[in-house]
Amino acid sequence: MSEPHLFQKLSTPIGNLTLVATQAGLRAVLWPDDDIRISLPTDLTPSPTDPVLTKTALQLQQYFAKERTAFDVPLDLQGTDFQQAAWQALARIPYGSTWTYKQQAEHLGRPRAVRAIGAANGKNPVSIVLPCHRVIGMNGALTGFAGGLEAKKYLLLLEGAIPTEQG
Repeated sequence: MSEPHLFQKLSTPIGNLTLVATQAGLRAVLWPDDDIRISLPTDLTPSPTDPVLTKTALQLQQYFAKERTAFDVPLDLQGTDFQQAAWQALARIPYGSTWTYKQQAEHLGRPRAVRAIGAANGKNPVSIVLPCHRVIGMNGALTGFAGGLEAKKYLLLLEGAIPTEQG
């Protein structure tokens, strides 16, 4: 029998998120209609008391209140070795900063893997916690984000990573 996947719903300024965890850690932060991008079992169990979900919800609330700039919840990421490396690199982008996809690829020692980085970021199962919203195009354009470009812009403005006139 597979490990149970527990979930909690969280209302945020950018919409309702679904937090999913296993006993090992946070498995996903899902946007509405995000079940196509991230594959999870269909038999998710609601859990208002799971410690990982409770800690994640609290840290996200603190983040949106500008009281937290980094997350320290255990993660249970499922992906290829390259995806895992790309996702871990996201954690190194400082709050209030942005990297280009090329900079992220260079941090992995794979400077030519820009498109692969974009694809891996598109599959990031724990957006916001691993901040793929901090990755932008070479020309500074806000590109692709599971929560939509308005949500990406909101997060970058919240962090002070882009000037208000760009928002």
